[in-house]
Amino acid sequence: MTVAVPRENDIEVGETLPPMTEHAVSVSLPTWKANVGYEEGEEWVISKMKTGYPRFFIHKSIEKLAQAIAAKHGRPGERAMLFPSHVIASRCREFLHQQAPDLSPQQVRILDLVPATDSEGSDGMSPVSPRLSAVLFPAERFPIVKAFWQHSGDGVSSRRAEYCQEAFDNGNLIDSSSIKDPSRIGKGPRRYQSKTAIDTPLSRDAPTAATETQDPTRFVEERFGRNLDLSMTANAKVAVRRRIAGSLTADVELREALALERDTVNTRQVAGFSEDDVYLYPCGMSAIFNAHRNLLATKGQLKSIVYGFPYIDTLKIVQKFGPGSLFYGFGSSEELDDLERRLAAGERFLALFTEFPSNPLLKSPDIQRIRGLADQYDFYVVIDETIGNFLNVNVLPYADIVVSSLTKVFSGDSNVMGGSLILNPKAKSYSHLKQLWNEDYEDNHWAADSIFLERNSRDFVQRIARINANADAICQTLIAHPKVKQVNYPKYSSTREFYDKCRNPNGGYGGLLSVTFHSKQDAVAFFDNLDTVKGPSLGTNFTLSSPYVILAHYGELDWCASWDVEADLVRISVGLEDTNQLEKVMCRALDAIPK
Repeated sequence: MTVAVPRENDIEVGETLPPMTEHAVSVSLPTWKANVGYEEGEEWVISKMKTGYPRFFIHKSIEKLAQAIAAKHGRPGERAMLFPSHVIASRCREFLHQQAPDLSPQQVRILDLVPATDSEGSDGMSPVSPRLSAVLFPAERFPIVKAFWQHSGDGVSSRRAEYCQEAFDNGNLIDSSSIKDPSRIGKGPRRYQSKTAIDTPLSRDAPTAATETQDPTRFVEERFGRNLDLSMTANAKVAVRRRIAGSLTADVELREALALERDTVNTRQVAGFSEDDVYLYPCGMSAIFNAHRNLLATKGQLKSIVYGFPYIDTLKIVQKFGPGSLFYGFGSSEELDDLERRLAAGERFLALFTEFPSNPLLKSPDIQRIRGLADQYDFYVVIDETIGNFLNVNVLPYADIVVSSLTKVFSGDSNVMGGSLILNPKAKSYSHLKQLWNEDYEDNHWAADSIFLERNSRDFVQRIARINANADAICQTLIAHPKVKQVNYPKYSSTREFYDKCRNPNGGYGGLLSVTFHSKQDAVAFFDNLDTVKGPSLGTNFTLSSPYVILAHYGELDWCASWDVEADLVRISVGLEDTNQLEKVMCRALDAIPK
């Protein structure tokens, strides 16, 4: 008689991941059927969605505020999309007119909302200002506006929307054209006005005014009972940038992080590099979008190269927001041979975008050869280091720009979005790009998000070591099983030599892997019996699995197959659980595959 093993990670469809987390960046899709149902828009899935991946699913707090703004300021039949600044709203409006040239200028309007005079007698010294810009447009054009939101990553965050909602409801967020001085700042919601430092713990046993007003989801998210002291925002951003720069690698509190000497350690191995070359963005895709946008400004309308099968929106950005791309989806040496022939024959390109390693096949590009071609034929190199992460690999010496999603393993807690962009001070393009970024850059990473990101990333170093070890152990378990067709992981890839050339002395091979099987039936059986939480995103502190190609490319599965990306691939982002426990979880899922 077979005894069923209780599953620890049975989380219902549509629940946030982590559960009861108001600003979670993942959502539970626990079965293969649920993932397909989500892509098909089936009611039994969609109706239960409490959230979704933020660039694909507009958070309910954002939608609530957008509806309120449209109801108050819009015309009949209009919707609103929210952005952190007028500049970004203008880009959205321009994209909408490009995609729908039949629209008149009067049909797409920008509403700038700014603080009114604070009724509570603000001294004007609040660390943040409840302001945003709304694009008002005909509701039937929503898919176009949503595409801009998704690809650019430049929409407002859910925490910003929550903050601004209260100001809007109180009449403290108004049309800038209605006041003479739009620079006045209000206090914003009361819970953000605490004067206690973020590092001051609140006792869970002795309720305080702060804990008494917290709802259960907020208490779970703000674990340890810490307050959001937004006066610490600037310091939190400095600490985050120091971690990304490699000059802050210890697990220390915020005050200690700020007390350290600048650039005492430079793990990036690039002379002259510092935190001043690190720029924060609302999410990783925003960093990629703005990199592409700014590079176009330097050389004009040249096509870009996308090398290796990339995360979906990277390719969409270069295709939709410029003259197009040359796509090398295999990431092979033969494709670099073809590129070199094109360049020698006179073709010119703006930039080459690549991931190190790629998602979801975990292939590593030959970035040394790419750098050589870029220097010879004058194109930029933009490397996305999200999957490898800078503790495992050092790709900056080969790039003009390095981008990363801080939402992933840098944060780990799956409750905040963030992105980074790094300029390489030793690149030939540096002086020009540095001047451009200094003139163009807007820091739109919302204050409360920065506070969470700093807190979450303090133990980044020790988490990476544990995740590396767990992922390697899981790979060995999967590789040894006869039902497994292929395990994709940098250590066991045909491109390992390229990864190892950039691997740091103490670096591992990361926490992401993917696996394929000999039949769809086997893949479904494995996934449905895999006792991990399941949903989009990666880099979480808990192991997170998904039928990635179904989720990311459901409408283009044949196209994916043409690049050797199988529809039935299962992607696993490995977390911090006990190694033996994870191995047993994998074995039970493998044993569930029909003999």
